[in-house]
Amino acid sequence: MKEKINLNDYASIITAALPKGILLNTNRDKFNTMVIGWGGIGTCWGMPVFTVYVREHRYTKSQLDKTGEFTISIPIDKPSPEITKICGWESGYNMDKVEKAGLTLEEPEVNHTPGLQEYPITLECKVLYSQKQELNRLPKDIFEKMYPQDVDGTYPMANRDAHTMYIGQIVSAYIIK
Repeated sequence: MKEKINLNDYASIITAALPKGILLNTNRDKFNTMVIGWGGIGTCWGMPVFTVYVREHRYTKSQLDKTGEFTISIPIDKPSPEITKICGWESGYNMDKVEKAGLTLEEPEVNHTPGLQEYPITLECKVLYSQKQELNRLPKDIFEKMYPQDVDGTYPMANRDAHTMYIGQIVSAYIIK
């Protein structure tokens, strides 16, 4: 069962959860989820949007580029350490995160990407715009800290790969009960 939510009523909860780790879900070749800590909820072009950033060599990026949609799953309380470990350090190229993390998929309302019962606040999004970062435009300290050029792109945390920014229109918002 789903209960529709007013985004304004949940914006502070979503914003507070983001740096602790929320889940970005995609569903093309198979369902995949990854932990994100960068992004934001807001308004763009007169529409409610959620913006996410995904590194170049991520399985999630290839799925996003194929489907043009994603779902955001946010915990009501603290994120699960086990889910964070699996979905933040493992690659969807190599494993089924749903099985390994014991996740329960919830059918979407508008797009084709399920939400997760374990992280019940759900935002279904349709990509409106994407753009790859130009790393040479970043301040030197951020570039050196977040994009170390001596770290391979497969490393799950800071590595040399640029991010692609995706602005997604929030087409449905609800809590999975």
